[in-house]
Amino acid sequence: MPNKQKVILITGAARRIGAEIARALHAADMNIILHYHASATQAWDLALQLNSIRPDSVVTLKANLCSLTEISSLVEEAANVWGRLDGLVNNASRFYKTSVDSVTEEAWNDLFDSNLKAPFFLSKAAVPYLKKTKGSIINITDIHGDRPMRDYPVYCMTKAGLIMQTKALAKELSPKIRVNAISPGEIAWPEGENSLSNELKQKIIERIALQRHGDPNYIAKAVLFFLQDADYITGHVLVVDGGRSLTS
Repeated sequence: MPNKQKVILITGAARRIGAEIARALHAADMNIILHYHASATQAWDLALQLNSIRPDSVVTLKANLCSLTEISSLVEEAANVWGRLDGLVNNASRFYKTSVDSVTEEAWNDLFDSNLKAPFFLSKAAVPYLKKTKGSIINITDIHGDRPMRDYPVYCMTKAGLIMQTKALAKELSPKIRVNAISPGEIAWPEGENSLSNELKQKIIERIALQRHGDPNYIAKAVLFFLQDADYITGHVLVVDGGRSLTS
């Protein structure tokens, strides 16, 4: 029998915001392709959890998004699982410091490949499938694509590029495919070497108009909106930051 559920490919879906997007779309009766690279255990655990709720509704696929060959294979495999592809959520991203006095060419290439080149070629590979379903592409950008953050210039440039990529592809791929973006503010605190002190976290919260930290579910709801209820919206960047962009 032909598959009736929408099929959505989410990159970087094993944890954090990507996992929350997967949960929300799955709860909305969509079938999910969970892409992962290094977070295999988390991806498998999430797939097991969601498949226990609705059997045979989630699969995991591994790919290095810095490889054009693996990008092409990922999209083809994703479309072949249920014979269709209705949405691509470009969520996977790299984030680390690259201060001007210490940045290397390797870091530059890594960030641009992961955060800008990969979404473009994923979108390119998905076009033939999305045209058939009048599907859509959603890019997860960052408010720092408009507001540069000290010590992260290269990361900020990649997100600025992704904002322009959203608008350019919306024009190129219309009218069959819609392309939009979501620009999160303080939604998930940085981890590892990018972690922030409690004092700095509090200072950031004080600069948010709504005076509270965000939640990954806010981004998931925005993705669901673009997939289900935004038939006449393309080329738009939706800022979800609690009013953080209102302050200096």
